[in-house]
Order: sequence, then structure tokens, then C-alpha cells
Amino acid sequence: MTETFSPATNKGGVLPAEPVVSHPAWSELKDAVEKIRPWQSKDGSIDLEAEDAPTRDTVEAEVDRVIAAIERIAPLLPYNDAYHRALVGDLRRWAEGGFAVPDFLDSLLVFQPAQQRVDGRQHLVVFPMYTQNGNPDRNLEAVVLRMVWPDWLADLERTRYDNPLFLGITFEDFTSGYDTNSAVLFPETIAVREAPERFTWGGIFCDREAARFRRVIDAACEVTSLELPEEAKGLLTDQERAQQTFVLWDMVHDRTHSHGDLPFDPFMIKQRQPFWMYGLEELRCDLTAFHEAVQLEADGFPQGRDVQYAVILERLFRFPVTGERNRNYDGLGGQLLFAYLHQNDALRWRDNKLSIDWDRAREVTVRLREEIETLYREGIDRPKLVHWLKAYELVSAYLAPHPGSTWAKGPEALDLSLPPRKLVDAVHPDEFPLSMFYEALARKLRGVIASTKGITADSAALAAA
Repeated sequence: MTETFSPATNKGGVLPAEPVVSHPAWSELKDAVEKIRPWQSKDGSIDLEAEDAPTRDTVEAEVDRVIAAIERIAPLLPYNDAYHRALVGDLRRWAEGGFAVPDFLDSLLVFQPAQQRVDGRQHLVVFPMYTQNGNPDRNLEAVVLRMVWPDWLADLERTRYDNPLFLGITFEDFTSGYDTNSAVLFPETIAVREAPERFTWGGIFCDREAARFRRVIDAACEVTSLELPEEAKGLLTDQERAQQTFVLWDMVHDRTHSHGDLPFDPFMIKQRQPFWMYGLEELRCDLTAFHEAVQLEADGFPQGRDVQYAVILERLFRFPVTGERNRNYDGLGGQLLFAYLHQNDALRWRDNKLSIDWDRAREVTVRLREEIETLYREGIDRPKLVHWLKAYELVSAYLAPHPGSTWAKGPEALDLSLPPRKLVDAVHPDEFPLSMFYEALARKLRGVIASTKGITADSAALAAA
């Protein structure tokens, strides 16, 4: 296998001479996986005794096709040889075990893409997995991705934003589980017999995020008559520039979950908390990325300027009106940012037109971040329930709670004899409903948001053409 240097890579980066998705074996692999997926149950197993089940020989034949295709593609990706061999072993064991609940821990442990962050490098990823914000079942999936790791980003990670597990990635092609709204590749979603001691990577598809952002924000600006500054307009017309914006935002956001005055590792350990706690945590990480972006712009990084625009526009327009309203914590963070900017006169809705004072918005977002960080810092000295109530006070100071909310009535309305995790049951599914502004915006953007399902840079370009 020969590799060639490409001007698209960073110094020393290499690309396979042949893109994986151009290899005939990729089509074979993808077709075989799509044949297997409908036979699987929610946990990834295949019930061969079911009335309409395929025969064992039929399933084994498709798994053999998957294995043969992986072995044909593997020479293109020699740096993943150990993973491909372990993957074939896991597939064979699954077949030998009669297609019970799959266990791909062995191949997961040797797949280490964060140890080889080379700009433009391809990876073939095959696992039984669910896709976050996509398919909830652990179906077999196959994805070809490409690493996004330009020199300037690698330098920032090494010198300012250490995040050794983070992967910026783009789609090359994928099976049905990613023909959804999912824009992440996380090891936590993979079917294994036991969780590893620690996860060693996490990927975010910046091309999907960028394409989705460009389409939705363009429509939202038209609907609200928001006039963007000239330097921000390019984000909506330049996919590559938007991807670089999101990969930087994601890297800083991701590391922030484990940095700062944290109550106790608020998002890395699975805890049952009211959804506004998750909303505040996600918003804290985004506002930290915004703050860092201001510093980066001052240091001469144009991506820092772009992250500032992207954080505000994405949070204000796409997050609140995307997804169901049932405990939608990302939506809540966007609603809170809008209300905070509006009530501090950085954002105005007059004469059916939206306007943003961008200089004031930068000042106001700093204050909101400081309010959340003060909540976190003081939370270290508070019992959990008191911390939750104080967080509720912060949110409800700017957003109107649901009129039927129990939590809005204060602690006297809650059964305080119950442990805090039980009091989460008293949280209203839509604790902070959309404002009239957002109800109208949601109706106008519904079709555009639905059209971003499965979007990639290529599909966005085709739609534009």
C-alpha cells in the first residue's frame, strides 16, 4: 500500500492513496450490514427462534461478507491492523455464540484513534452500537470517517487546551444508524460485556454540525430578518470555515466538562438530576468556549471570532426548537441565553425584526457565565437538593416555569422526606416551556430542521446546487 502526501494534511500527515469508500469492498460491507440490522433486537442480539427470523446459515453468510470486506479494506489502513484483527475475532465469536447479545470489548480496547491524530487520516469503524440522538438500538453499524486535525488545532491542544481524547472527524459514508441527527461517535454506545476502566477517545462530526448550522441559521436569519455582520455571513456560505469553527468549539467545550469549580464531576458520572442541571452544564461549557474564543481572536486566530458567532447563533436559533420538549436540556440552555441577552438589552425584537448588539452580547455572556460559575463554586458547600433549588432559582429568574410545576412552588411543595433522586420525578416534562417568540420560530423552522436529518457536507452542497 502506498501513501502520498497531500496539501490538505498537516505537516507529516498522510492519506491513503485510495479512499476507503471508493473501494468495492466498502459497498459489500455496507450492504451486508444493512441486511443484518433489521434482524437485530434492541440489545443487538438476533432471535433465531422468532417466527420471521432468518436461518442461522443466512445470518452467518452476511457476517462472512462483513468479515471478507473488512479484510479487503484493511490494507488501506495499516495503522488500524490490530483493531481490524480484533474486530474480525469479535464478529466470529458473535456468530459462534448464536448471535446472542454482542460483545465487542476486545476490538474496542484496541481501537485507539486518539493516539494517531493525523489530519486527513481515514478510519473504518464497525461496531454494534446505538447512535446518540439517532438510533436507540444497538445495531451493527459501519462508518468511514476522516480525521480533522490541522496544525493550528494540534498546536492549541498541545499548548492551551489539553484534550488528549478528543477527535474532530468528518463523515465519508455510513450505514443507517447515522442517517439520523447523530453527530457523535462515542465508545460508551458500543455493546460490550463490561465497561472498560476508562474510555480513551470521543469523536464529534464537525461536518454534520457545520452543515446543519449553516442551513438552519440561514433560514432563521431570513425568518427573523436578522442582519448578520459581514464577517459572520461567511460562516453560512463556507463549509470548510464552519467545520474549523465547530472543531475548535467542540474541543474546548469537551474539556470544560472536567475543568472549573465543579460540584462533583457533574457530567462524567451518570447521575439522576433535574434536566436543568444538565442544561446549565452544557451552557457553561459553551460559554467557556465563547470566553476562550474572545481570547483567541485577540491572539490572532480567526477561528476564535467565528466560534463567538457560532455559539450565540446556534444556541439562540437551533437548540431551543430542535427535538422534543420532554426534558430538553440543550433547548433550555438556548432559551436561557436568549432571555438573558434580551433582558440585558443585548438582543431586541422590535417591529417583527431581531437585532443583536454584538459588542454588548459579548459583555452580557460573560456575566451569565459568571453567574453559572458562582452557582457551581458555592454548590461545593451545599447539599445536593439545595444546589438543585439554587440552580432552579437562577433559571427561573429569566425563564417562566410551567404553570403546573411543583418545583416552581418552592421546597414546601416537595416531599422532602424523599431522597433527591426521587424528587426528580416531580420535574415537569417541559419545566420551562417555549416563549411566544420560540413557539412561532419553531413552526417556521420545523421543515428546515427536519431536512437536516443525516446531513453531511456533501449532501448540503448537493442541496445548495
